[in-house]
Amino acid sequence: ESPAEILGEDGKVVGLKTERTQLDGTGNVKGTGEYKQWDVQAIYRAVGYRSGDLADIPFDEQSGTIPNLAGRVLSDGQPLPGVYVTGWIKRGPVGLIGHTKGDANETVACLLADRATLTRPAHSDPGAVLEFLTGAGIAFTTWDGWYRLDAHERALGAPEGRDRVKVVERADMLRASRC
Repeated sequence: ESPAEILGEDGKVVGLKTERTQLDGTGNVKGTGEYKQWDVQAIYRAVGYRSGDLADIPFDEQSGTIPNLAGRVLSDGQPLPGVYVTGWIKRGPVGLIGHTKGDANETVACLLADRATLTRPAHSDPGAVLEFLTGAGIAFTTWDGWYRLDAHERALGAPEGRDRVKVVERADMLRASRC
């Protein structure tokens, strides 16, 4: 379904009209002309996803994706060794969680198939990652920090009878993860 019209009465939202969509064979969807009306009291805008490019990684400005074959990043039609993508950066902002899981499975299968040809890390100790991030001045959180953030979001939602209130800004997430 794709939003087609917000319905209102006396300056208040009373409904949403959506159009049924179907796949068009290119990974995108097109409208079918079949509409449905939903009774709702509020509309929240949650659009605007657009990936950006990364240094030294090919990027297709038109589709907002990184060129790839089954998750292996391509440069001039050839795979870049050890560089993989999944999710919307792989195929664009379409689909559901299940599609993203399928993308991830495909990419991980390629990663595992390539395992023997991949360069071994100079520092394979997991602590080396934390040392690198700290040394580079990159703000990050740990698994324990994620649990603190989760508890913080749940605490924000409790007074409103909600499961949670999502903390959106990265700086706020990092701050909550360090409480």
